[in-house]
Amino acid sequence: MGKRNKKTRQPGKSTTKFVMIGIICAVIAAVVGVAYVNPDAIKADNPNAVKLSLDTRSGSPVLGDMSAPVTIIEFGDYQCPFCKRWNESTKPAIEKDLIESGEASLIYIDFPIIGPDSLTIHAGSYCAQEQDLYWKYHDFVYANQGHENDGWANSENLKKLVSEIDGLDTNLFAQCLDSGKYEKRVEDNKKIASESGVRSTPTFIVIGPENAEMITGAQPYTTFKGIIDEMYDK
Repeated sequence: MGKRNKKTRQPGKSTTKFVMIGIICAVIAAVVGVAYVNPDAIKADNPNAVKLSLDTRSGSPVLGDMSAPVTIIEFGDYQCPFCKRWNESTKPAIEKDLIESGEASLIYIDFPIIGPDSLTIHAGSYCAQEQDLYWKYHDFVYANQGHENDGWANSENLKKLVSEIDGLDTNLFAQCLDSGKYEKRVEDNKKIASESGVRSTPTFIVIGPENAEMITGAQPYTTFKGIIDEMYDK
């Protein structure tokens, strides 16, 4: 494998980006066509066909250097136990070894499929983003995840839960959440995910300089590392 150009991580960036994957659409379509059913994933209804582009501008702030040669796009639901597993068992290694080195960046796109409270808790992430606390909120709600659809993520319980996030103004958060102003953004992201071929949570699209791979389920770090290494070798 050839030598890689390392980039210095630029933490705290809130810029999102528009990832064009038209030239690699055939690769993604082929992967979706043969994707195995992973037991560590929650299924949604079958979506429409894969589109030529994937608009990430309404997703999360970019975690890492937005000019990194590889972009990992995660589609998840904060009520999904397999998403929680991935966030706690795989994401830390990806952050340390791939994001901090400048090899990859991560973007999270809402795919709320489990129940109505999923819409609420995802909208809350953008209320936290208003206070520059998106990723702290993201990790916190996964760490404190309750059971699916048992009310832990409804509006009132969420307001109580996030009071434990250091630095978060709970009054501003509550006003933002009650306004419902980010619910359409979440719904739009769900539509983007479905139109991109996403069928379950968590699902990932790893986009390299010339090709892309779709991964389903709470896969380990080695899966992502192997795919990214192959992208560099091509």
